[in-house]
Amino acid sequence: MPIGQGFFVLNEKFYLNNETVISHHNRALCYGDALFETIRCLGTTPVFFDIHTERLIKGMKILKMAIPDNFQIILRTYIEKLLNKNRIFKGARIRVTVFRNEGGLYTPEDRNISWIMESIPLDNEQFRFEPKGLTIDIYDAVHKPVNILSNLKTTNALIFVLAGIFRQENKLDDCFILNQYGRITESISSNVFVVKEKLILTPSLSEGCIEGTMRKTIIGLARQNGFEVIEKGVLEKNLVEAEEIFVTNSIQGIRWIAAYKDRRYFNFASRKLIAALNQEAF
Repeated sequence: MPIGQGFFVLNEKFYLNNETVISHHNRALCYGDALFETIRCLGTTPVFFDIHTERLIKGMKILKMAIPDNFQIILRTYIEKLLNKNRIFKGARIRVTVFRNEGGLYTPEDRNISWIMESIPLDNEQFRFEPKGLTIDIYDAVHKPVNILSNLKTTNALIFVLAGIFRQENKLDDCFILNQYGRITESISSNVFVVKEKLILTPSLSEGCIEGTMRKTIIGLARQNGFEVIEKGVLEKNLVEAEEIFVTNSIQGIRWIAAYKDRRYFNFASRKLIAALNQEAF
């Protein structure tokens, strides 16, 4: 869809994509006082919707935002309305951003929220296995702190922005981010899984990674498909010793890692789990 065409939603009202509706006092802009979710859709049906909205509401409670009545029902209704209005009937990416209303400096004047929903068409209706794996390295200039906010998808994303610049400058496909203890916590936009034989290791939530909706889904599917999954700290030596590494997010599903430094990897578990994921999701 060309820029300027189509619609987005602000608080249950539709606006053209090229309309300006946010002021310079917006708390997401001024203080990063916001959360967001990206949800994959098939037709007008959001995939793993309950997991996404449960995570969003959990985050809103942690940030002490007021939660509107029937918020999950409202969001589901407007996903369908927006995709119909924009005539996106195959694969789609929905982004919902929730921010506290204007007023106050660091201390907000009230806890009520507004929300924006936007849609982007995707090329594929289902999750796809890519024959070319990713080349990846570790970004270690800034480490991610571990605290109650670490698992949330907030608009405070400077570590991920800087990691993205590092990826670009070094001609990588992605890069791993370290937590304050020097252990691998996630990649720029994905959770991390390290495979050796039938054992899968993934950073626990206590390591500071985003509480990914796809992470939760893949852990369940892996266990159903004969893998043992351990959630704990991941070290660089685990990458070197691994047979396979893959990363997951809600839009791309599973992407396998082909190379880390001089190490090369297989993709057997990735292939198997993508098939299981498509069966589960669609």
